[in-house]
Amino acid sequence: MEALKIFFSDYTIQIVSMGSALLGIVSGVIGSFAVLRKQSLLGDVISHAALPGIALAFLLVQIKDTNILLIGALIAGLLATGAVRVIDKYSRIKFDSALGLVLSVFFGGGLVLLTYIQKIPNANQAGLDKFIFGQASTLLKKDVYTVLIVGAIIIFMVLLFWKELKIVSFDPEFSDSLGISSKKVSFIISGLIVASIIIGLQTVGVILMSAMLVAPGVAARQWTDKLSIMVLLASVFGAISGLVGTIISSSIQSMPTGPSIVIVVSVIVLISISFAPNRGLVWRQIREMDSAKQINEDKVLKSLYELAINHKDPYHSHPISVIKPIKTKGGKKTKQLESILLALKKDGYVEVEGGNNWFITRDGLDYINNHPILKEE
Repeated sequence: MEALKIFFSDYTIQIVSMGSALLGIVSGVIGSFAVLRKQSLLGDVISHAALPGIALAFLLVQIKDTNILLIGALIAGLLATGAVRVIDKYSRIKFDSALGLVLSVFFGGGLVLLTYIQKIPNANQAGLDKFIFGQASTLLKKDVYTVLIVGAIIIFMVLLFWKELKIVSFDPEFSDSLGISSKKVSFIISGLIVASIIIGLQTVGVILMSAMLVAPGVAARQWTDKLSIMVLLASVFGAISGLVGTIISSSIQSMPTGPSIVIVVSVIVLISISFAPNRGLVWRQIREMDSAKQINEDKVLKSLYELAINHKDPYHSHPISVIKPIKTKGGKKTKQLESILLALKKDGYVEVEGGNNWFITRDGLDYINNHPILKEE
Protein backbone atom coordinates (compact mmCIF):
# COMPACT_ATOMS: atom_id res chain seq x y z
CA MET A 1 0.00 0.00 0.00
CA GLU A 2 2.85 2.36 0.81
CA ALA A 3 4.35 1.68 -2.61
CA LEU A 4 1.03 2.50 -4.30
CA LYS A 5 0.79 5.76 -2.35
CA ILE A 6 4.26 6.71 -3.55
CA PHE A 7 3.31 5.79 -7.11
CA PHE A 8 0.19 7.97 -7.20
CA SER A 9 1.91 10.90 -5.53
CA ASP A 10 5.28 10.95 -7.31
CA TYR A 11 5.28 12.32 -10.86
CA THR A 12 8.76 10.99 -11.61
CA ILE A 13 7.78 7.43 -10.69
CA GLN A 14 4.69 7.73 -12.87
CA ILE A 15 6.84 8.76 -15.84
CA VAL A 16 9.30 5.92 -15.25
CA SER A 17 6.45 3.42 -14.81
CA MET A 18 4.80 4.54 -18.02
CA GLY A 19 8.04 4.25 -19.96
CA SER A 20 8.81 0.82 -18.49
CA ALA A 21 5.29 -0.45 -19.18
CA LEU A 22 5.46 0.75 -22.80
CA LEU A 23 8.85 -0.91 -23.19
CA GLY A 24 7.39 -4.14 -21.79
CA ILE A 25 4.54 -4.06 -24.30
CA VAL A 26 6.84 -3.51 -27.28
CA SER A 27 9.35 -6.10 -26.06
CA GLY A 28 6.60 -8.66 -25.56
CA VAL A 29 5.17 -8.17 -29.05
CA ILE A 30 8.39 -8.42 -31.05
CA GLY A 31 10.04 -10.83 -28.61
CA SER A 32 7.31 -13.39 -29.30
CA PHE A 33 8.59 -13.78 -32.85
CA ALA A 34 12.20 -14.05 -31.66
CA VAL A 35 11.15 -16.87 -29.32
CA LEU A 36 9.17 -18.71 -32.00
CA ARG A 37 12.03 -18.44 -34.51
CA LYS A 38 14.50 -19.67 -31.88
CA GLN A 39 16.56 -16.51 -32.25
CA SER A 40 16.44 -15.38 -28.65
CA LEU A 41 20.23 -15.11 -28.51
CA LEU A 42 20.12 -12.62 -31.39
CA GLY A 43 18.53 -10.11 -29.02
CA ASP A 44 21.36 -10.71 -26.56
CA VAL A 45 23.90 -10.03 -29.31
CA ILE A 46 22.20 -6.84 -30.44
CA SER A 47 21.85 -5.44 -26.93
CA HIS A 48 25.50 -6.10 -26.09
CA ALA A 49 26.63 -4.81 -29.49
CA ALA A 50 24.93 -1.48 -28.79
CA LEU A 51 27.56 -0.58 -26.19
CA PRO A 52 30.39 0.30 -28.63
CA GLY A 53 27.87 2.27 -30.70
CA ILE A 54 27.03 4.38 -27.65
CA ALA A 55 30.71 4.90 -26.87
CA LEU A 56 31.66 5.85 -30.45
CA ALA A 57 28.73 8.23 -30.73
CA PHE A 58 29.90 10.03 -27.61
CA LEU A 59 33.49 10.19 -28.86
CA LEU A 60 32.28 11.79 -32.09
CA VAL A 61 30.04 14.48 -30.60
CA GLN A 62 31.54 14.78 -27.08
CA ILE A 63 28.02 15.41 -25.75
CA LYS A 64 25.92 12.99 -23.70
CA ASP A 65 22.74 13.45 -25.69
CA THR A 66 20.47 10.41 -25.31
CA ASN A 67 19.07 10.58 -28.85
CA ILE A 68 22.52 10.74 -30.43
CA LEU A 69 23.80 7.91 -28.24
CA LEU A 70 20.83 5.73 -29.16
CA ILE A 71 21.40 6.42 -32.86
CA GLY A 72 24.95 5.15 -32.38
CA ALA A 73 23.55 2.10 -30.60
CA LEU A 74 21.10 1.53 -33.46
CA ILE A 75 23.87 1.60 -36.06
CA ALA A 76 26.02 -0.76 -33.99
CA GLY A 77 23.08 -3.12 -33.52
CA LEU A 78 22.40 -3.24 -37.25
CA LEU A 79 26.09 -3.82 -37.96
CA ALA A 80 26.17 -6.68 -35.46
CA THR A 81 23.10 -8.25 -37.03
CA GLY A 82 24.65 -7.95 -40.48
CA ALA A 83 27.94 -9.41 -39.23
CA VAL A 84 26.13 -12.46 -37.85
CA ARG A 85 24.32 -13.00 -41.16
CA VAL A 86 27.52 -12.62 -43.21
CA ILE A 87 29.53 -14.98 -41.00
CA ASP A 88 26.74 -17.56 -41.08
CA LYS A 89 26.34 -17.32 -44.86
CA TYR A 90 29.92 -17.08 -46.11
CA SER A 91 31.86 -19.17 -43.61
CA ARG A 92 31.70 -22.60 -42.07
CA ILE A 93 30.92 -21.09 -38.67
CA LYS A 94 27.45 -22.08 -37.50
CA PHE A 95 24.80 -19.53 -36.61
CA ASP A 96 25.01 -19.99 -32.82
CA SER A 97 28.81 -19.75 -32.93
CA ALA A 98 28.55 -16.58 -35.03
CA LEU A 99 26.23 -15.09 -32.42
CA GLY A 100 28.68 -15.83 -29.62
CA LEU A 101 31.60 -14.47 -31.62
CA VAL A 102 29.92 -11.19 -32.53
CA LEU A 103 28.58 -10.72 -29.00
CA SER A 104 31.98 -11.11 -27.36
CA VAL A 105 33.82 -8.93 -29.89
CA PHE A 106 31.33 -6.05 -29.83
CA PHE A 107 30.78 -6.09 -26.06
CA GLY A 108 34.50 -6.37 -25.37
CA GLY A 109 35.16 -3.45 -27.73
CA GLY A 110 32.47 -1.44 -25.97
CA LEU A 111 34.06 -2.01 -22.56
CA VAL A 112 37.44 -0.95 -23.92
CA LEU A 113 35.96 2.26 -25.35
CA LEU A 114 34.12 3.02 -22.09
CA THR A 115 37.37 2.58 -20.15
CA TYR A 116 39.09 5.01 -22.51
CA ILE A 117 36.23 7.52 -22.25
CA GLN A 118 36.38 7.47 -18.46
CA LYS A 119 40.00 8.66 -18.64
CA ILE A 120 39.54 11.59 -21.00
CA PRO A 121 39.13 15.06 -19.44
CA ASN A 122 35.48 15.58 -20.33
CA ALA A 123 32.90 16.06 -17.61
CA ASN A 124 30.13 14.94 -19.99
CA GLN A 125 31.40 11.36 -19.95
CA ALA A 126 30.04 10.74 -16.44
CA GLY A 127 27.21 8.24 -16.36
CA LEU A 128 27.82 6.47 -19.68
CA ASP A 129 28.45 3.24 -17.80
CA LYS A 130 24.80 3.36 -16.67
CA PHE A 131 23.85 2.00 -20.09
CA ILE A 132 25.33 -1.35 -19.05
CA PHE A 133 22.68 -2.03 -16.40
CA GLY A 134 20.26 0.78 -17.24
CA GLN A 135 19.06 3.75 -15.22
CA ALA A 136 15.31 4.03 -15.57
CA SER A 137 15.19 6.79 -12.96
CA THR A 138 16.70 9.17 -15.53
CA LEU A 139 13.78 8.75 -17.93
CA LEU A 140 12.20 12.05 -18.91
CA LYS A 141 8.87 12.79 -20.51
CA LYS A 142 10.53 13.15 -23.91
CA ASP A 143 12.12 9.70 -23.48
CA VAL A 144 8.70 8.20 -22.82
CA TYR A 145 7.41 9.89 -25.97
CA THR A 146 10.32 8.36 -27.88
CA VAL A 147 9.45 4.89 -26.59
CA LEU A 148 5.79 5.52 -27.41
CA ILE A 149 6.45 6.67 -30.98
CA VAL A 150 9.03 4.01 -31.84
CA GLY A 151 6.93 1.35 -30.11
CA ALA A 152 3.84 2.39 -32.06
CA ILE A 153 5.83 2.11 -35.30
CA ILE A 154 7.07 -1.37 -34.34
CA ILE A 155 3.57 -2.58 -33.47
CA PHE A 156 2.20 -1.05 -36.69
CA MET A 157 4.85 -2.91 -38.69
CA VAL A 158 3.93 -6.15 -36.92
CA LEU A 159 0.25 -5.65 -37.78
CA LEU A 160 1.08 -4.65 -41.35
CA PHE A 161 3.22 -7.75 -41.98
CA TRP A 162 1.30 -10.05 -39.64
CA LYS A 163 0.63 -12.73 -42.24
CA GLU A 164 4.23 -12.77 -43.44
CA LEU A 165 5.68 -12.77 -39.92
CA LYS A 166 3.36 -15.58 -38.91
CA ILE A 167 4.14 -17.92 -41.79
CA VAL A 168 7.91 -17.30 -41.70
CA SER A 169 8.00 -17.89 -37.94
CA PHE A 170 6.45 -21.34 -38.31
CA ASP A 171 7.49 -22.56 -41.78
CA PRO A 172 10.00 -20.45 -43.76
CA GLU A 173 10.29 -23.08 -46.53
CA PHE A 174 6.54 -22.98 -47.14
CA SER A 175 6.76 -19.19 -47.12
CA ASP A 176 9.33 -19.27 -49.93
CA SER A 177 7.14 -21.64 -51.93
CA LEU A 178 4.31 -19.08 -51.73
CA GLY A 179 6.56 -16.32 -53.02
CA ILE A 180 7.06 -14.69 -49.62
CA SER A 181 10.79 -14.22 -49.16
CA SER A 182 11.76 -15.59 -45.78
CA LYS A 183 15.07 -13.69 -45.97
CA LYS A 184 13.35 -10.34 -46.41
CA VAL A 185 10.89 -11.07 -43.62
CA SER A 186 13.76 -12.19 -41.39
CA PHE A 187 15.48 -8.89 -42.12
CA ILE A 188 12.31 -7.04 -41.08
CA ILE A 189 12.11 -9.04 -37.84
CA SER A 190 15.78 -8.34 -37.10
CA GLY A 191 15.27 -4.64 -37.72
CA LEU A 192 12.28 -4.54 -35.38
CA ILE A 193 14.25 -6.42 -32.72
CA VAL A 194 17.09 -3.90 -33.01
CA ALA A 195 14.67 -0.96 -32.69
CA SER A 196 12.91 -2.45 -29.66
CA ILE A 197 16.23 -3.13 -27.93
CA ILE A 198 17.58 0.36 -28.55
CA ILE A 199 14.61 2.10 -26.93
CA GLY A 200 15.05 -0.09 -23.86
CA LEU A 201 18.74 0.47 -23.24
CA GLN A 202 18.22 3.47 -20.98
CA THR A 203 15.70 1.55 -18.88
CA VAL A 204 17.24 -1.89 -18.34
CA GLY A 205 20.66 -1.62 -20.01
CA VAL A 206 22.54 -3.69 -22.56
CA ILE A 207 22.97 -6.74 -20.30
CA LEU A 208 19.38 -7.10 -19.11
CA MET A 209 17.55 -6.00 -22.28
CA SER A 210 17.76 -9.46 -23.80
CA ALA A 211 15.80 -10.85 -20.82
CA MET A 212 13.15 -8.17 -21.29
CA LEU A 213 12.87 -9.16 -24.96
CA VAL A 214 12.69 -12.93 -24.48
CA ALA A 215 11.03 -13.54 -21.11
CA PRO A 216 7.48 -12.24 -21.86
CA GLY A 217 7.30 -14.36 -25.02
CA VAL A 218 8.55 -17.45 -23.20
CA ALA A 219 5.95 -16.95 -20.47
CA ALA A 220 3.12 -16.34 -22.95
CA ARG A 221 4.05 -19.44 -24.99
CA GLN A 222 3.25 -21.65 -22.02
CA TRP A 223 -0.41 -20.55 -21.92
CA THR A 224 -1.51 -20.83 -25.54
CA ASP A 225 -0.86 -22.36 -28.95
CA LYS A 226 -2.39 -19.42 -30.84
CA LEU A 227 -0.01 -16.72 -32.06
CA SER A 228 -2.35 -13.75 -31.63
CA ILE A 229 -3.11 -14.70 -28.03
CA MET A 230 0.57 -15.34 -27.37
CA VAL A 231 1.55 -11.88 -28.61
CA LEU A 232 -1.23 -10.27 -26.57
CA LEU A 233 -0.25 -12.16 -23.41
CA ALA A 234 3.42 -11.34 -23.93
CA SER A 235 2.62 -7.63 -24.16
CA VAL A 236 0.52 -7.84 -20.98
CA PHE A 237 3.27 -9.70 -19.12
CA GLY A 238 5.81 -7.13 -20.31
CA ALA A 239 3.65 -4.22 -19.19
CA ILE A 240 3.03 -5.79 -15.77
CA SER A 241 6.75 -6.40 -15.34
CA GLY A 242 7.64 -2.82 -16.18
CA LEU A 243 4.97 -1.37 -13.91
CA VAL A 244 5.47 -3.68 -10.91
CA GLY A 245 9.26 -3.58 -11.21
CA THR A 246 9.23 0.22 -11.10
CA ILE A 247 6.93 0.28 -8.07
CA ILE A 248 9.14 -2.24 -6.24
CA SER A 249 12.33 -0.31 -6.96
CA SER A 250 10.73 2.95 -5.82
CA SER A 251 9.63 1.44 -2.51
CA ILE A 252 13.06 -0.05 -1.64
CA GLN A 253 15.99 2.26 -1.11
CA SER A 254 18.83 1.93 -3.64
CA MET A 255 16.98 -0.77 -5.57
CA PRO A 256 17.74 -0.34 -9.31
CA THR A 257 14.75 -0.35 -11.62
CA GLY A 258 16.12 -2.45 -14.47
CA PRO A 259 17.03 -5.51 -12.39
CA SER A 260 13.71 -5.19 -10.54
CA ILE A 261 11.82 -5.37 -13.82
CA VAL A 262 13.80 -8.41 -14.93
CA ILE A 263 13.18 -10.15 -11.60
CA VAL A 264 9.43 -9.56 -11.91
CA VAL A 265 9.29 -10.91 -15.47
CA SER A 266 11.44 -13.88 -14.40
CA VAL A 267 8.89 -14.69 -11.67
CA ILE A 268 6.14 -14.55 -14.31
CA VAL A 269 8.14 -16.97 -16.47
CA LEU A 270 8.67 -19.32 -13.52
CA ILE A 271 4.95 -19.31 -12.68
CA SER A 272 4.03 -19.89 -16.33
CA ILE A 273 6.47 -22.76 -16.79
CA SER A 274 5.22 -24.38 -13.59
CA PHE A 275 1.46 -23.82 -13.63
CA ALA A 276 0.28 -23.15 -17.20
CA PRO A 277 -2.56 -25.65 -17.91
CA ASN A 278 -1.23 -27.12 -21.17
CA ARG A 279 2.54 -26.87 -20.82
CA GLY A 280 3.12 -26.29 -17.12
CA LEU A 281 5.41 -28.77 -15.39
CA VAL A 282 3.03 -29.25 -12.46
CA TRP A 283 0.01 -30.05 -14.62
CA ARG A 284 2.12 -32.20 -16.91
CA GLN A 285 3.25 -34.22 -13.91
CA ILE A 286 -0.34 -34.56 -12.74
CA ARG A 287 -1.42 -35.75 -16.20
CA GLU A 288 1.42 -38.25 -16.33
CA MET A 289 0.47 -39.59 -12.90
CA ASP A 290 -3.18 -39.89 -13.95
CA SER A 291 -2.14 -41.64 -17.15
CA ALA A 292 0.08 -44.08 -15.26
CA LYS A 293 -2.74 -44.74 -12.80
CA GLN A 294 -5.17 -45.45 -15.63
CA ILE A 295 -2.69 -47.80 -17.33
CA ASN A 296 -2.13 -49.73 -14.09
CA GLU A 297 -5.87 -50.04 -13.48
CA ASP A 298 -6.40 -51.31 -17.03
CA LYS A 299 -3.64 -53.90 -16.58
CA VAL A 300 -5.11 -55.20 -13.33
CA LEU A 301 -8.64 -55.29 -14.74
CA LYS A 302 -7.39 -57.12 -17.83
CA SER A 303 -5.62 -59.65 -15.59
CA LEU A 304 -8.87 -60.39 -13.71
CA TYR A 305 -10.68 -60.71 -17.02
CA GLU A 306 -8.15 -63.26 -18.34
CA LEU A 307 -8.34 -65.24 -15.09
CA ALA A 308 -12.14 -65.31 -15.34
CA ILE A 309 -11.97 -66.51 -18.96
CA ASN A 310 -9.51 -69.28 -18.03
CA HIS A 311 -11.87 -70.53 -15.31
CA LYS A 312 -14.89 -70.23 -17.61
CA ASP A 313 -16.58 -68.37 -14.79
CA PRO A 314 -16.69 -64.59 -15.16
CA TYR A 315 -17.29 -64.12 -11.45
CA HIS A 316 -14.68 -66.53 -10.11
CA SER A 317 -12.64 -64.79 -7.40
CA HIS A 318 -8.85 -64.93 -7.19
CA PRO A 319 -6.32 -64.21 -4.46
CA ILE A 320 -4.28 -61.07 -4.83
CA SER A 321 -1.07 -63.08 -5.25
CA VAL A 322 -2.07 -64.34 -8.73
CA ILE A 323 -3.25 -61.03 -10.14
CA LYS A 324 -0.81 -59.48 -12.59
CA PRO A 325 1.35 -57.45 -12.82
CA ILE A 326 2.06 -58.43 -9.19
CA LYS A 327 3.86 -61.77 -9.09
CA THR A 328 5.20 -61.74 -5.53
CA LYS A 329 3.58 -61.45 -2.16
CA GLY A 330 4.20 -58.63 0.28
CA GLY A 331 6.16 -55.43 -0.16
CA LYS A 332 5.32 -52.22 -1.95
CA LYS A 333 3.96 -54.00 -5.02
CA THR A 334 1.21 -55.69 -3.04
CA LYS A 335 0.23 -52.40 -1.42
CA GLN A 336 0.18 -50.75 -4.84
CA LEU A 337 -2.03 -53.53 -6.20
CA GLU A 338 -4.40 -53.25 -3.25
CA SER A 339 -4.67 -49.52 -3.88
CA ILE A 340 -5.46 -50.14 -7.57
CA LEU A 341 -8.09 -52.79 -6.71
CA LEU A 342 -9.76 -50.43 -4.24
CA ALA A 343 -9.90 -47.74 -6.92
CA LEU A 344 -11.46 -50.23 -9.36
CA LYS A 345 -13.93 -51.32 -6.66
CA LYS A 346 -14.92 -47.71 -6.16
CA ASP A 347 -15.67 -47.48 -9.89
CA GLY A 348 -17.72 -50.68 -9.67
CA TYR A 349 -15.42 -52.71 -11.93
CA VAL A 350 -14.31 -55.30 -9.34
CA GLU A 351 -15.57 -56.76 -6.06
CA VAL A 352 -13.92 -58.59 -3.16
CA GLU A 353 -15.03 -61.63 -1.21
CA GLY A 354 -13.61 -63.87 1.46
CA GLY A 355 -11.21 -61.26 2.78
CA ASN A 356 -8.84 -60.68 -0.16
CA ASN A 357 -10.20 -62.60 -3.15
CA TRP A 358 -11.15 -60.40 -6.07
CA PHE A 359 -13.35 -60.86 -9.16
CA ILE A 360 -14.45 -58.74 -12.07
CA THR A 361 -18.02 -57.38 -12.15
CA ARG A 362 -20.50 -57.00 -15.00
CA ASP A 363 -19.45 -53.33 -15.34
CA GLY A 364 -15.84 -54.45 -15.52
CA LEU A 365 -16.66 -56.93 -18.28
CA ASP A 366 -18.53 -54.23 -20.18
CA TYR A 367 -15.54 -51.91 -19.82
CA ILE A 368 -13.21 -54.55 -21.30
CA ASN A 369 -15.64 -55.34 -24.13
CA ASN A 370 -15.98 -51.64 -24.94
CA HIS A 371 -12.19 -51.31 -25.20
CA PRO A 372 -11.15 -53.95 -27.75
CA ILE A 373 -7.52 -52.85 -27.53
CA LEU A 374 -7.38 -54.24 -23.97
CA LYS A 375 -8.60 -57.64 -25.19
CA GLU A 376 -6.03 -57.68 -28.00
CA GLU A 377 -3.02 -56.84 -25.83
